[in-house]
Order: sequence, then C-alpha cells, then structure tokens
Amino acid sequence: MTKEIAKKRERFYKTASDLYKPFPKELFKAFGVKRGLRNEDETGVMAGLTSVGQVIGYYIEDGEKKPAQGHLKYRGYDINDIVENCEKEGRFGFEEVIYLLLFGELPTSEVLERFMDLIGDLRALPSGFTEDMILKAPSANIMNKMARSVLAMYSYDGNPDEISVENILRQSIELIARLPVIAAAGYQAKRHYHDGESLYLHVPRRELSTAENILYMLRPDNKYTAAEAEMLDVLLMVQAEHGGGNNSAFTTRVVSSSGTDTYSAIAAAIGSLKGPKHGGANAKVMAMRANIEQNVKNWEDDEEISAYLDKILRREAFDGAGLIYGMGHAVYTYSDPRCILLKERAARLASTNPEWEKEFKLYTAVERLTPERFYAVKHNSKVMCANVDMYSGFVYKMLGIAPEMYTPIFAIARIAGWCAHRLEETIGCSRIIRPAYKSIVHQKTYVPLAERDKRAKEVKPS
Repeated sequence: MTKEIAKKRERFYKTASDLYKPFPKELFKAFGVKRGLRNEDETGVMAGLTSVGQVIGYYIEDGEKKPAQGHLKYRGYDINDIVENCEKEGRFGFEEVIYLLLFGELPTSEVLERFMDLIGDLRALPSGFTEDMILKAPSANIMNKMARSVLAMYSYDGNPDEISVENILRQSIELIARLPVIAAAGYQAKRHYHDGESLYLHVPRRELSTAENILYMLRPDNKYTAAEAEMLDVLLMVQAEHGGGNNSAFTTRVVSSSGTDTYSAIAAAIGSLKGPKHGGANAKVMAMRANIEQNVKNWEDDEEISAYLDKILRREAFDGAGLIYGMGHAVYTYSDPRCILLKERAARLASTNPEWEKEFKLYTAVERLTPERFYAVKHNSKVMCANVDMYSGFVYKMLGIAPEMYTPIFAIARIAGWCAHRLEETIGCSRIIRPAYKSIVHQKTYVPLAERDKRAKEVKPS
C-alpha cells in the first residue's frame, strides 16, 4: 500500500473514531437493556429451549441466585460419568460423545463401532482441497483457515442448502470427521509458509480415534504415546458441548434460525470461538502464566505470588485488563466440572516431569490465591472458581501442541455440540431469532449536499 492511500484512509478513520465510543453504562439500565443477554444478577436471559446440554452452576431460591457445585450434562448424562466410565473400560470416548450429542442416546458397542467406522471413512478431504483451499492461501491464524475451509466445503457438496434432518446430519458428520484434518493441514501450511519450517502433510488413518489422529497429523514423526492420546481424548470430551447459551453455540443457533446452510452456520461459530473472550481464552491463560513465571522469582512463595496477582488486578501488570485469566465463569460458581476433570489428569501427567510438576504447582497456587486477592483488591466477594481454561492450555503444552493450535482443537471438540444445536434450532424451533435494540439517536433533518459543502466552508479556518 502506498503512503498516499494510507493518508486517504487515515482521514476516514479519524472521522469514525469520534463516533464509535463506549455507550454510557447508565443508559443500559435506564432502558432495561440486558448487557450480554444477562440479568443484573449475572444469570442468563432465557432465550430458548434445548435438550442437548445443561450447564449448572447456581440455583434460584426465593428469587435470589445461590452458588452451587458445577455440573455439566450431555443429553442428561453427567460428563463425569461419561469420562470416568470410558477410562474404566480402557477406550477412547470422544466418538461416543459425538454420537450422544447428535442422536440423543448412548450407542451400543455395535452401533458405536459402525459410527466410528463411518467417521474414519469420511476423514479424507475432497480431491484437490488441501492444495487449492489450504496451501494456496495459507493463513497465519488457523481458526481463520478453518472457517474459510468450512465455507469452501459448500462448493463440494451436491446438496448444500437442504435443511432436512437427514441432510444436516450428513453434513454434520462429514464436517466433524474432516475438521481435524483441515486444522492439521492449516497448521502445517502456517509453519511452512509463515514460519519457514519444513512442510509435513500426513494423511489421517481411518482406524485411529480423533485424538490419536490429531497427534498423528501434527507430529513430524507421527509418534505419540497411549497416555498422550488418552489425555487429549478427555480434553475433547469435556469441551464438546456447553449448553445453548455459550457464545459460539448461540451464534450457531442465531445463524441457523435464518434457514441458511450448515457451512455458513459452522463457519460463524468458528469465528465466535476464535475470540479471546471465548475459545481464545486458553491462550490468554498461557500468556499470563508465562508473564507470572518471568516476574515471580519463587514459585512456592504465596506472598510473592499474591503481590504480583495484586498488580495484575490493579492493571499494573500483564495486559492491563485487570483480569486473572482462567478464573471465574458466567455460570459456574463453586466449581467448573471440566476444570476438575482436567486438573486431576493434568496432575498425573505433570508428575512424570519435574519441570511440569513445578509449573503445575504454580497453576494451583494461582487458583487458590486469586479469590482472596480479588476480594482484597476489587472489594468484591463474588464466588469464584477456576474454569476449564486454567488447565487446558497447560495440558496442550505438556502434549507438545503449539499455542496456535489450542483454540482450533477446542473447535474440533465443540463442533459436535454446534451441530446438535443447529439440528435442534432448525427443526425444533423454526422461528428466526430477532431481538430488539433500543435506538438512542434523535431524529435528524436531511441536509442536501450543497448545503453541507456551504456549511463546511463557513466553519473552515482561513
């Protein structure tokens, strides 16, 4: 871009900067606007019905919000029971979770075997897709590449727009099977074309689980241990669904309610998850932990850790946002069940490496100390627990997965929930989501162009 074009553009930016400023918070209250679709007590505004997932973090008693232990349920089944039973039986569970979310019931061993076989058959990308859609336009951001690739899949579908249950299910299973391959190819293209590294493109193996295939395709030598694949499988299971109110699932439902195609709805969900306030939060946690590690000399000294947490909360350290990333949640109060499941398994994996174990202890110290520091600095007694992002990034790190793949793997898990919500919204609700926005601008009288020019000359300094 030339300097002349940059100057022309800058003039328009200055005009816009005067217009786009934060609305005064008192206006939201004055007009009864639910900021973030949340009530004043931080409970969510009831926007729909769902039988896909349930997130429990509090209960209402006599009109008041009361904290409670967290529970996450898929189609009525507690996530703890799903994870623990799959582990007890010595098998990967993510594919069972996909089936449960899409079909609403737990499969028999025969049905599960046939379903996993189908996913294995569908993993391969269409002929020429990797070369034309991924390698020819490599992106520095894998989430961007995933969204564009999902949209491109529309062109490879002979029946992209039909919204029958059968057609949406077909598209959903195909996308669930192919998204890990798209993400892995996008990552390898990014490493090669943006980072100058060697290009490794591994063909997925149909007999492997999703977790195994992710590690197989990401690693140059294809090698991984059973413990690593099992850890990643748990991560995929706990991130597969989180109710209809989370931002990306709600995005899926809003877009789907218009009657549009599956590819448009899922690409929009990926765009939502990319945001640092949603799926991108795990990378924020890792960046903050690196910052704490650099500035706290003794990782076992609670006083030194607390002092630095205070600086972060006072906006004097890290990114100046005043937030301890990985702590607090919109729904969970006393506990986030996903975090508990990951923390227990992360502890086992960390115990195999002294450096990991040392870092894990720092994470637990931050989790333990943050509530009291939050109260001391912010004077806020909000009940607060660690959320799934507190340990998910650390798990990825121990698995040797690059930070730019943290959120893409989250998307690989969450697409199962998105597709279930799309089916439910499209078939079960059949009404376009159309909330209201209060206009706060007064009526203005149109001024002809010649008159505007005249006024501009009158106010222009000589």
